[in-house]
Amino acid sequence: MASAAHHESGAGWSARGLAELPAMISLRRAIHAEPELGLETPKTAAKVRAMLADLPLEWRTGPSSSGMVGILRGPANGRTVLLRGDMDALPMTEDTGLAFASTIPGAMHACGHDSHTAMLAGAARILWASRDRLAGTVMFMFQPGEEGFHGARVMLEDGLLDPLPDAAFALHVMPNAPHGVFGGRAGPLLASADQVEVVVRGRGGHASMPHDALDPVPVACEIVTAIQTFVTRQVPAADAVVVTIGRIMAGSTHNVIPERAHLLGTIRTLSPRNRTFVQDGLRRLAEGIAAAHGASAEVRFEEGFPVTICDARAVTLGARVVRETFGEESFVEMPAPVMGAEDFSYLLEKVPGAMFFLGASPKGSDWRQCCALHSNRMMLDEAVMARGAALHAALAERFLADGFDG
Repeated sequence: MASAAHHESGAGWSARGLAELPAMISLRRAIHAEPELGLETPKTAAKVRAMLADLPLEWRTGPSSSGMVGILRGPANGRTVLLRGDMDALPMTEDTGLAFASTIPGAMHACGHDSHTAMLAGAARILWASRDRLAGTVMFMFQPGEEGFHGARVMLEDGLLDPLPDAAFALHVMPNAPHGVFGGRAGPLLASADQVEVVVRGRGGHASMPHDALDPVPVACEIVTAIQTFVTRQVPAADAVVVTIGRIMAGSTHNVIPERAHLLGTIRTLSPRNRTFVQDGLRRLAEGIAAAHGASAEVRFEEGFPVTICDARAVTLGARVVRETFGEESFVEMPAPVMGAEDFSYLLEKVPGAMFFLGASPKGSDWRQCCALHSNRMMLDEAVMARGAALHAALAERFLADGFDG
């Protein structure tokens, strides 16, 4: 293991993060006020480029999205490390009352991507100031389309990350977690996320004469109930699975039996094995229950993000750098995964690395009472962005110098 004397001190990184905080706050608020959805986030990308305009980074862009990669090369041509921040917002209305609240109807940065982008831009400035000591190359991945649009996969397919880096790291703020505390874990951190759609077909008729029709509604209800039994009785409790039917649609009025009923839901798993097992099981379940009633069921799946699996070496390195930089109490090893999903998983399928969470509740607050991610009232304490940018920079410098042994 290399001596800490070869690296910037923890206090040094913290000071650099604090020095960049005003610029990060300004960028974050500008992005927050003008959120963009999906794979095309040109205004957000332009704001990032404007903040970094005085840095002669190499930039890569591709044909399929607004994604861009800034490249900083140190004097030594050694390892390459990637740092990622996502840029897109959610299709929802903001109700925070902030002075810089969204000005775009039906769009809001309720998942903290505005802060992720600002922290990554801040890290770029910090590392540029230290470029003479970098033992390799840093790739700054500004990614759109994380909210269901597979932006990371798109950027990979466009070749923006070729050749692939030797390690990849990302941060995600948590508004309802302790202020300034980082969390992570080796292995599965976040779940896969697939969509399931079931269409039950019966035979329509008059609601007063169900014997002359084939009502798909009770069949659909039976399928929903049976799904819960399937999950709790056929899936090991230690390898968590969540199946939630979030929408049931059928019929047009009170006195008509509809011809079909429609179910829409999400499947969350923590292993590729369970991902396949649950899909096979749901298909068998729906088709079998429908057939038992003389109806039919068509089951379709739309595959979403894979399981986010963090490399144990990357998590160990991140925990060590956090503790050296901010203190022993600033890193918490998470006892269990979170059943949300992340498209950073596409990168971690190809490159060893890790994602860490950063608590962004107001300092001294009861963080358990803060609005969660994807809430229309979600807010965060911008001060934690200084820590996020500092960790990005410290991790990059340490990995380039020493690899996972840093």
